[in-house]
Amino acid sequence: MKIKDISLSDISRYRGELMGLAILFVMLFHVNLPRNDMFFGLRRLGNIGVDMFFFLSGMGLWFSWMKSNTIQLRRFYLRRFLRIYPTWLLIACAFYIPAFLNGKKYSANIIDLIGDITINWDFWLHDELTFWYIPAIMMLYLFAPFYMELIRRHPSYRWLPVAMVMWCVIVQWVLPIHQAVGHIEIFWSRVPIFFIGISMGEAIRRKDTIEGNAIWLVLLLFAMSFAACIYLEQVRHGRFPLFVERMLYIPLTITGMILITRILEKIEAIHSPLPIGNAVGRVLTFIGGVSLELYLLHAQFILIPLGKLHLGYWPTFLACLAITLPLAWLLSKLIALIVKPIERRLK
Repeated sequence: MKIKDISLSDISRYRGELMGLAILFVMLFHVNLPRNDMFFGLRRLGNIGVDMFFFLSGMGLWFSWMKSNTIQLRRFYLRRFLRIYPTWLLIACAFYIPAFLNGKKYSANIIDLIGDITINWDFWLHDELTFWYIPAIMMLYLFAPFYMELIRRHPSYRWLPVAMVMWCVIVQWVLPIHQAVGHIEIFWSRVPIFFIGISMGEAIRRKDTIEGNAIWLVLLLFAMSFAACIYLEQVRHGRFPLFVERMLYIPLTITGMILITRILEKIEAIHSPLPIGNAVGRVLTFIGGVSLELYLLHAQFILIPLGKLHLGYWPTFLACLAITLPLAWLLSKLIALIVKPIERRLK
């Protein structure tokens, strides 16, 4: 029986569902689980949701960039700014100002508080990880247009992510560089997957396919990286540089998304009295649509208080999702009231 070809465009087709799964993986990663639990390694693997976000963000930027034949940096930056910054600013004020007034560790003084609220500068200065994804993605947005224009004019430069992987090794083991910028390893180790997302964007946009028999290669790479990551976290957690595992996340992320899209396609095709497939897709897409808000709200505002109740892993996760999801939706609607009039002026 002929195996159906792998359509790279499915990654774009199911982008909303993949974003929904990514934030669910991140939330599962953030729920506390004892180190000696047999599912500790699997729970740690939820960190791959971050890599899925970076890949999908890079892919989305490429799609947007290719819609225009002219370089419009101001418009590009303004649209990215409006998507993230208003939500970030509101949440940053709600988190850092009370923490500062209560004498908590995050902001040492007023200048530090302003820096934390505006650009989360303690991430860059001290590797303060509370909301690290926001400064990281905004920094990548800053450089993305130049990379996208470079590979549009000179496609061979799509191989630059290889140099970015090399840089991760250099940052870890070349001591002068490690001492200077090694504290933001969590950022450097996610740079390659973001730019790989951009680099693969054109093949996805063209709806390129890979022969069906390559699914066995996809499964092999997925199984190898998945098993290695589980072993590293379950058995050797804390005994190796984390960037090594995050290099394994690269094939795990890409092959995992290919396999997930095949599963989603099968679910979508289920014939039953109830539209199960459509319901799954709509729920995941809805969750993906408020993934930014879920990320900013769940860990500090919901999960920490829930953790004090000692409900257990899955009850804590489900309660966190049930509480955070409507709040994230309301936050998205509030921000939309502010942002949409500005976006209409851009069109």
